[in-house]
Amino acid sequence: MNKPPLLSLEKLKITYPKSEYSAVDGVSLTVNRGEIVGLVGESGCGKSTLGRAVMRLLPDDSQVEGKIYYQGKSVLDFNSTQLRHLRGEMIALVFQDPMTRLDPLMTIGEHCLRTVKSHLSQLSHSEAKEKVLEVLQKVRISPSRYNQYPHEFSGGMRQRVVIALALLLSPKLIVADEPTTALDVTVAAEILEELTRLVELEEMGLLLVSHDLALVGKYCHKVAVMYQGKIVEMGDSKSILSAPEHPYTQSLLEAALHLHHQKVFFKISQEITPLLEVINLQQHYRLEEGLFSQWFSPDKKLIRAVDGVNFTLSKGEILGLVGESGCGKSTLSRSILQLIPPTHGQVKFKGQELTLLAPEQMRLMRREISMIYQDPHACLNPLMTVFKSIADPLFIHGLATVKDAEQLVQEMLERVGLTPVKTYQNRYPAELSGGQKQRVAIARALITKPSLIICDEPVSMLDVTIQRQVLELILELKDEFNLTYLFITHDLSVARFLCNRIAVMQSGQFVEIGETEKIFSTPEHPYTQKLLVINS
Repeated sequence: MNKPPLLSLEKLKITYPKSEYSAVDGVSLTVNRGEIVGLVGESGCGKSTLGRAVMRLLPDDSQVEGKIYYQGKSVLDFNSTQLRHLRGEMIALVFQDPMTRLDPLMTIGEHCLRTVKSHLSQLSHSEAKEKVLEVLQKVRISPSRYNQYPHEFSGGMRQRVVIALALLLSPKLIVADEPTTALDVTVAAEILEELTRLVELEEMGLLLVSHDLALVGKYCHKVAVMYQGKIVEMGDSKSILSAPEHPYTQSLLEAALHLHHQKVFFKISQEITPLLEVINLQQHYRLEEGLFSQWFSPDKKLIRAVDGVNFTLSKGEILGLVGESGCGKSTLSRSILQLIPPTHGQVKFKGQELTLLAPEQMRLMRREISMIYQDPHACLNPLMTVFKSIADPLFIHGLATVKDAEQLVQEMLERVGLTPVKTYQNRYPAELSGGQKQRVAIARALITKPSLIICDEPVSMLDVTIQRQVLELILELKDEFNLTYLFITHDLSVARFLCNRIAVMQSGQFVEIGETEKIFSTPEHPYTQKLLVINS
């Protein structure tokens, strides 16, 4: 007798409370043992809703029609005890945004131990910790970081923690919602190779929600393309990605190819004094230990997040900063902004030494240096409307009255494509898609008319269609507002599309920096060569 599929959805229809439209509309899908199924589509199409429905994590009063089966058993009929075992032991869900899933008051070790002990209470503390360390090692997290907190990890490192939490209880099915979005290509490849190995070895199933078509094509046996709550095309991955039949699937592929093949050219100002100059910048951290340990082994627990970085950035230039998660990219950006004072080195902006400025002087300087973060949802106050979020920097710096701010915000909303303006300005972040939230974040960054914008993975959480739109918007705004960008990304195709120079970072240092096409055609450093091979 054939075993039933690990997961089976039958004509699933989901409508959120107070919504007139169904987020999921008649979806049927199966995931078998030993199978990886990719689910692709633009933000807001219903992909994440499917994952939450499988785990029974939808908001109360959501209307659910159809069937959800796990190994032939109806998940919609599970009682609270059965659901407790389902979540984690049978099915694990990996969320896209790790920072909002981790308790800032708990160490990474505590997160993992609590997960293990809540389900495997028979294990001793030492046995549970041994299991935790083994899984953390799989996702390349050193045991020395066991007692650190989420805020001490980069975005990519936090995502590794979330993936480790999903693997701890050896579930038979993993629903991974953009699990490698925050990871560089090397770590993403290693984690997906490990997940693929587990799928084959343990006869697990993996439902991989992703906007990365290359990743889906490489690792998935089957692909389902979702659009406006429906699956519009489904089949084996090679057939779907080589000869798509539905117009929407064709448009996704076209957008992905656009990033790989189009190269942008722009003028760079050749001024004697660079806009930004970073000289021997260092950012070192010491892991929390007892005084005795620090005294007798002062260098043993030193993390060199940024270790002697030097570069200049000319007016009108876009410098791409690439490297694996945890290499120091985001720490470097925060050190430049003096959000964390550097351990050593200099940061000069328009010839002025930022490390010597008093806090009030640096606050004024931040009118001219803005930042666009990776996760727009986390950097927008959920209690503030779009208007208040964008206008806030104007009020902080005393640049406009309420009346003036209204006009400036409306003009900026128009410019970033959030129209009709009067509809969007009164919305809250929860009422926006990922792409719309990122446009709000861009508008907020531009409202003080800065000279330099540091972009920290600003499109990594967006699907390929929206990603293309936002990148093109970033380029248009560059010319219109005479901007200079330091653009941090782990996506080499994005860096090649956007940047005229690229700096490759590894373990806190720049291992290679040069013209974009030279980096891609004749890379000199072995690490750069490795990145390009994995990304090809």
